[in-house]
Amino acid sequence: MSPTGSKNAPEAKAREKIDALLEEAGWTVQDRDEMNLTVPAVAVREFKLEKGHGFADYLLFVDGRAVGVCEAKPAGVPVRNVEVQAKRYVDGLPLALEAPHKPLPFAYISTGEETAFINHLDPLPRTREVFTFHRPETLREWLSADTLDEWLKRSGGFYTKADDTKPSTLRARLRAMPPVDLPGMWPNKVKAVTNIEKSLFDDRPRSLIQMATGTGKTLLAVTALYRLIKFGGARRVLFLVDRANLGEQAEKEFQGFRTPDDNRKFTELYSVQRLTSNTIGSSSKVVISTIQRLYSTLKGEPDFDPEQEAHTRFDSDDVSAKEPLPVVYNKAIPPEFFDIIFIDECHRSIYSLWRQVLEYFDAHLLGLTATPAKHTYGFFHGNVVMEYPHEQAVADGANVNFDVYKIRTKITARGSTVDASPGVMLGYRDRLTRKVRWAAPDEDVSYTGSDLDKNVVAIDQIRLIIRTFRDKVLKETFPERKEVPKTLIFAKDDSHAEDIVRIVREEFGKGNEFASKITYKVTGTKPADLIQGFRNSYYPRVAVTVDLIATGTDIKPVEIVMFMRTVKSRVLFEQMKGRGVRVINPDELRAVTPDAKAKTRFLIIDCVGVCEAKLADTKPLEKNPSVPLKDLLEHVASGGTNDDHLSSLAGRIARIDKQCGPEDTKRIAEVTGGMTLSEIASRLLHAVDPDVQDEEARKVFHLPQDAEPTDEQVKQATKPLKLAATKPLMGMPELRKLLIELRQKFEQIVDEVSIDTLIEEQTGYSAEAKERAQSLVQSFEQFLKEHMDEIEALRFFYSVPHKRRLKYKDIKALADAISSPPRSWTPDALWRAYETLEKSKVRGASAGRLLTDVVSLVRFALHQDGELVPHAERVLARFENWFAQQANKGRKFTDEQRRWLEMMRDHIATSLEVEIDDFDLSPFTNEGGLARASKVFGRDLHAVVRELNEVLAA
Repeated sequence: MSPTGSKNAPEAKAREKIDALLEEAGWTVQDRDEMNLTVPAVAVREFKLEKGHGFADYLLFVDGRAVGVCEAKPAGVPVRNVEVQAKRYVDGLPLALEAPHKPLPFAYISTGEETAFINHLDPLPRTREVFTFHRPETLREWLSADTLDEWLKRSGGFYTKADDTKPSTLRARLRAMPPVDLPGMWPNKVKAVTNIEKSLFDDRPRSLIQMATGTGKTLLAVTALYRLIKFGGARRVLFLVDRANLGEQAEKEFQGFRTPDDNRKFTELYSVQRLTSNTIGSSSKVVISTIQRLYSTLKGEPDFDPEQEAHTRFDSDDVSAKEPLPVVYNKAIPPEFFDIIFIDECHRSIYSLWRQVLEYFDAHLLGLTATPAKHTYGFFHGNVVMEYPHEQAVADGANVNFDVYKIRTKITARGSTVDASPGVMLGYRDRLTRKVRWAAPDEDVSYTGSDLDKNVVAIDQIRLIIRTFRDKVLKETFPERKEVPKTLIFAKDDSHAEDIVRIVREEFGKGNEFASKITYKVTGTKPADLIQGFRNSYYPRVAVTVDLIATGTDIKPVEIVMFMRTVKSRVLFEQMKGRGVRVINPDELRAVTPDAKAKTRFLIIDCVGVCEAKLADTKPLEKNPSVPLKDLLEHVASGGTNDDHLSSLAGRIARIDKQCGPEDTKRIAEVTGGMTLSEIASRLLHAVDPDVQDEEARKVFHLPQDAEPTDEQVKQATKPLKLAATKPLMGMPELRKLLIELRQKFEQIVDEVSIDTLIEEQTGYSAEAKERAQSLVQSFEQFLKEHMDEIEALRFFYSVPHKRRLKYKDIKALADAISSPPRSWTPDALWRAYETLEKSKVRGASAGRLLTDVVSLVRFALHQDGELVPHAERVLARFENWFAQQANKGRKFTDEQRRWLEMMRDHIATSLEVEIDDFDLSPFTNEGGLARASKVFGRDLHAVVRELNEVLAA
């Protein structure tokens, strides 16, 4: 920089800002001739260095010893242009001066607007942007750290000999981590931990982990953090969520985690604090927080309303585009406070609205998501360290697959018209109070499918969908079940959820406990308690939600996910769909659904065409009609003048104006002093009119009439124009409240007249499900044909008449071949595929599969059987037929002989045959084993066994 006394205005301005940043971070800024190093932390201006090294703009002293430099440059100078100069300064400390380490370890480059940092203690020093200067006590701590050699000896690290000449840094320790050894952990998690540590080894500042929903992302994070703390020496780590219930889930994961090396509880070794106040404990090693509370804490607010972290606007499609929130320095939580930050569910827009909160910290950012969007990859610099998609998770048994079943009704597709004929009455329901008044319509009332459950409630449309679910869907997809599988229904809003719950209870003839609404508006209990009851108890069988269970929430017993609302975001849809993918132990499933044998798949019931809709990868940022009115009003109240927001707000206000009655108009005039909503909307539209804006810019900047103003000129010139248009809304909180009240109050039509009907040809398994089933069946049958001479069991089926009986080991070998990669087929998946294509010929689709069912699958695939029936069921039918034939022949069996025959029958059903040696196994031994069987059947035992094998086996 220019020497002292320079009149260069940009440089002087930069120095002023740098001085303020240093002082804010705890440094005392002094001129060289007024230097006082008895002060604990000093930044000395224009310090003369060793000959040939010039002057350091700032030389940093901690406890009277030089530790680093800062090179100042005017705003706009790229910081990396100055790296060589900064290196010359750290090398140029006068020989007579003491320093804890030479060359000086710490170098900053700052313009006052942008600050970069280089830590020369790192193995591979690299410039990185920081929010501001580190605090002196932080540098003191870094300089007092163990050498890498001492650290590794103390932590049990990998290397036996390492650098012992300087303090170790986090980045040095991350390059000396021991190999990943996690016995008993799923291979996908071992791979993810390994890849995370490789990314940190390479000093990648941001890493993205994409793992399918239900595959244990939080457990992965806890495992990785344990190693980063124990072996990497991370001082403090943050696990960041955007909803309180996700924080509670994460806390339980930490509490339940046992270390892979000595089986100790994580919380016995390290303090874990989930923030429920705005104070972080000094001993906390792991901090779990919502980003909302963290932002509040950074702002220095004494407390934060827990309701604000109970949910997030990112759970819905209705997300407004706002500028990132402003973040200011907080000396109690400086940027270096956390070394590692795990960002849970990072696919959401927490780094759009909250981006600056994350970038405040000088920490490695690790993102976890099942559903990354394009901007997710961008934020994490394209550094995807792990990809574990749903398809692979299904193949590995970490997820279950799904089928799609469509329900289409005429009103859903086309809406309806209610004729204004004599005797016809429509309900008009107040949105705010839900009170319904009944009146005859003055004219015909027509509505479209998109109006449903917003402007119109078609009662019979909801009722027909629920009846179809009860009478058709359950019988076709879960025919063996008497219990309704745990079902999660997504509704459009709280009012819609209310209607659905009422109708579900009526149509199933059940009480309140059968179906419950689980939304943010339910009172008298915590949302977490409602979710826990749905997860762990028999009731409710059906839960109706809007977005409370849309993302992140773990409810393993869910077997049906039902969409009665549309979704515009692909990311949100995948997250909602993901509520059904989680695997569950059969015993745990039966604890809440007693007649379930196993969860081998889940069912998506699509009532609105969401599976066929074109979904956006991200939320649109312009003129989004779904932005909540409250958010638009908050935007202008805080001085916002975004053109798209003002345009949307003008349209919204104009719509409210048209719906206002005389009493509403009078209230508006009282609040505004006579101004109408129409006038306010017109002013807003005028302010965002492109022609008006261009003309205003020409006037302000004195441009010729034919000149085209620049974007910056338009922006500057129209700011006062837009502020004037928004002034009534900015200055009248009562008006903003009234607009929200009016919007909520307007009535919703309740149509109990229109009768809905199913569109039969569009109701059933989706075309995609049928295509997948067809592809699987064709591949399976082709496999049988190609391997008919290689696999013993297939040689048996293809050789007719059979020369010998089929053995259990042969079927086991065939099943192993079928299930091996790259096929990874299961009997259950094959069974469902045939059921999707030939329902009338398939029985027992939802029953638990036995290995011997492979026999039935092969025989059906080879067209040797006309129906696909579980092998045990076919054995039972053959047995009953054989027993009847014996009775007709006059052959009689005692009751005890009948019991033994039934045990032999059941053994054949599960093992293909029964042999004499099997009588020494259960359940035969319970009845006396071979000795008793010999006594019961005498000399006929061998003949009976042989006969049953011939009659019942494949």
